[in-house]
Amino acid sequence: MGAPMARRLIRAGHRVRVFNRSLHKAAALAADGAEVALTPDEAAYGASAIFLMLPDTPDVEQAIASIEPGLEAGQMIVDMSTIAPAAARALSASMAAQGVDFLDAPVSGGESGAIEGTLTIMVGGTEATFSRARPILESLGKRITHMGPAGAGQMTKLVNQVAVAVTLEATVEALMLATRGGLDPELVLEAIGAGAASSWQLNNLGPKIIARDYRPGFFIKLLRKDLRLVTEVARETHTALPGLSLVSSMFDAAAALGHELDGTQALATVMEALAGLKQ
Repeated sequence: MGAPMARRLIRAGHRVRVFNRSLHKAAALAADGAEVALTPDEAAYGASAIFLMLPDTPDVEQAIASIEPGLEAGQMIVDMSTIAPAAARALSASMAAQGVDFLDAPVSGGESGAIEGTLTIMVGGTEATFSRARPILESLGKRITHMGPAGAGQMTKLVNQVAVAVTLEATVEALMLATRGGLDPELVLEAIGAGAASSWQLNNLGPKIIARDYRPGFFIKLLRKDLRLVTEVARETHTALPGLSLVSSMFDAAAALGHELDGTQALATVMEALAGLKQ
């Protein structure tokens, strides 16, 4: 996700300095015009806006801890990772004490959305910081919504992941029933893909499920992490999510079958195993 987003910022005319823990991934962006930093603090030094795109809460906390000594008042951090809302609130407060603006701005839309600049971006933070960041975010996303104070962006992303996961499960089940019922699943997609059953999961991942194309646009590993965060927030807010509990167990099963680094559409392998179909 981070690499295509960096390329879009470069194409929009921004001067971009990049760091990645796997340095060869950052070096690949040099051909696009990026300056490659060897350390996080080198990447952040003097930057007006610092973007983070990392897998999990501890990664973001570690990254900010590594650049914190060199931060200056007036800089802005935009964390586009998906992390715990409480952590986003804590980081925002810590940065505010140093005069550094902070936004939690997780995204939805997968790798294709990052490449095309059509991501959905859900933002938490002050209105002033959101207004400051919006011109840059417009190079990355098509729908950019200020959801409220710090942590609200992350909470919105977790709500998004509930809808994504449960809808994907429904897509898998629908296509399984179509196959077992003797229908051509491709014709099924054509028939129902523009009606009330239409969804991003059905129309974008349905063809991949039919083709057993499990190449990742978004790893099962990362969705399981997101669902773990959802479960934690559901527990904190005393919210029952029975559908999500079932879907989470299905994704756990997909990981146990060896699909953790496959795309989320590999959830279909679990249903195939339950149905006794050849994988």
